[in-house]
Amino acid sequence: MSKNPWTDPDPQPGDFDADLATIDPGCVEVQEGSPDARLTILVGVKREDAKRLERIATERGQRVDDVVTDLLRDAERHAA
Repeated sequence: MSKNPWTDPDPQPGDFDADLATIDPGCVEVQEGSPDARLTILVGVKREDAKRLERIATERGQRVDDVVTDLLRDAERHAA
C-alpha cells in the first residue's frame, strides 16, 4: 500500500515537494517547524448547538474547544 502524505498522520520532509513545485515561488514562505505550532479551524454551528457546547463545557469545567476536542476523539475511537 503506497503512502499518501495528505492523509498520513506523520508526513515527512519532501512529501509535498512535487505539489510545492507547481506553486508560484512568490506564494511560498518557508518557516522552521515548531512542535508547539497550533492550527485553528473555524467551525460554524447553529445557535442551539453552540449553547449546548457552552453548557457541556460549564458542567465539565472545561473550555468549549476542549469539549469539541473530546467529542472528536470519542467519535474517532468509535469509528475505528
